[in-house]
Amino acid sequence: MTTLQKVTVFGTGVLGSQIIMQAAYHGKDVTAYDITDEVLAKLPERYEWMRGFYRRDLPDFDEARFDRAIESITTTSDIEQAVADADVVIEAIPEDLDLKKSVWAKIGAAVPEHTVLLTNTSSLLPSSFADATGHPERFLALHFANFIWKNNTGEVMATAQTDPKYFDMVLEFSDEIGLLPVPVRKEVPGYVLNSLLIPWLGAGAALYANEVANPADIDNVWRTATGAPRGPFEVYDTVGFNVAYHINKNSDDPTKRKFAEILREGIDAGTTGIGAGKGFYSYDKDGNNLGPVEDWNIENRKGTQG
Repeated sequence: MTTLQKVTVFGTGVLGSQIIMQAAYHGKDVTAYDITDEVLAKLPERYEWMRGFYRRDLPDFDEARFDRAIESITTTSDIEQAVADADVVIEAIPEDLDLKKSVWAKIGAAVPEHTVLLTNTSSLLPSSFADATGHPERFLALHFANFIWKNNTGEVMATAQTDPKYFDMVLEFSDEIGLLPVPVRKEVPGYVLNSLLIPWLGAGAALYANEVANPADIDNVWRTATGAPRGPFEVYDTVGFNVAYHINKNSDDPTKRKFAEILREGIDAGTTGIGAGKGFYSYDKDGNNLGPVEDWNIENRKGTQG
């Protein structure tokens, strides 16, 4: 059993809110941080959204335990208050290197000497912003998959500066919060999961951005020909448009930048995937796919008719 009981999560978006609940549901004392109280006020709605999935996906789901988890979570928009007693800080903010450096500098200046520092970055190398923390020896990555309660991998990846004792400690912590601990032995962007997933998603995005086929048709080909349960655009809806946008927007590849701009349209409209009830597909309150949103079809998009 580790001593990592008091958990602070930075970022309360689609994945951050899932991390908060995952830790709280498994008995950790969780503090949720975000930049404003208005953002934090959206958390109860996210918890209720997750409750339906927990109920559906976990055979041993305990309603009372879920309620206790919600009651145990505290929130704050004050960084010093958020980390004052933290045993571990988990950062789940957008994939923007400058933003991560800025936030980690503030966290690092305020954390106690014993606090373990974890990033959930999905595409950046932790070593590219380890020094910003001021404590690179206790900084490393713990990467969560979306729909954590079900897709419960915990990829643990250190940098060259990480003290090995923290690598072992975080593997054990991952198990304590219901994850399958996955030791990643060499620092690579994307860990194991995203090293496999991102090229596949990128191939789907390129087909659409280059107007080869519509999202639903691309997904249908993949599902039918491979027997896979979901195609790339169904996965984009699961991951959420914001994550994919930040990964693609500054790419050297013009096709990836073009796809980022397409995602930006959905973000601006508030249709960012399952969490919003609508992305490339529409969803009911239980997250069931109701069918493709035809506005995304190539023939329906402005300037592409004919």
